[in-house]
Amino acid sequence: MKTVCLYFQVHQPWRLKKYRFFNMGKDHNYLDDLLNRSIMQKVARQCYLPMNALLLKLIKENKGKFRCSFSITGIAIEQFRAYAPEVLESFRALAETGCVEFLAETYSHSLAALASKEDFTAQVKLHMAAVKKEFGVKPTAFRNTELIYSDEIGEMVAGMGFRTMLAEGAKHVLGWKSPNYVYANAIDQKLRLLLRNYKLSDDIA
Repeated sequence: MKTVCLYFQVHQPWRLKKYRFFNMGKDHNYLDDLLNRSIMQKVARQCYLPMNALLLKLIKENKGKFRCSFSITGIAIEQFRAYAPEVLESFRALAETGCVEFLAETYSHSLAALASKEDFTAQVKLHMAAVKKEFGVKPTAFRNTELIYSDEIGEMVAGMGFRTMLAEGAKHVLGWKSPNYVYANAIDQKLRLLLRNYKLSDDIA
């Protein structure tokens, strides 16, 4: 019997407004608030709310046998809070079912893991605090930005107490191996690796 593990990534970047030379020293608001609001409310209406309603329906119909995971960046949570609080409510409703897992990641969907262990650790802690505050759960599994993985990154993730990490199952990385098995970090064998099946993911997308 095989199990399919579904995880959904939720991210919205802050969009910057046009900032000209003559704004320097006068205007310190670099974000395009109108565009950020417009895009977030549109995506909430067309994607997040109907999808979360569908997932909640599937969970109830299948009496707990259907489960999934979410990876929601900290800055996406910030924008939900500012522009679409009803989306946060829909995620809370999913969390209350006990059938939805929330993954930890970097707060701002950054590449900190490639640059600074200290910054990477700080961002992950900040993100975990945001998830705990909004959804009342503590993440126990980790997903790095764009599923970037190395044994060194895995060692840092294991050092933060995680025992499961999602990673990319790209063919040029795996070679002849299949992404449909559970692997382990070469440095810390306690860290289990779940690899993305990119072909299946592309079909679903």
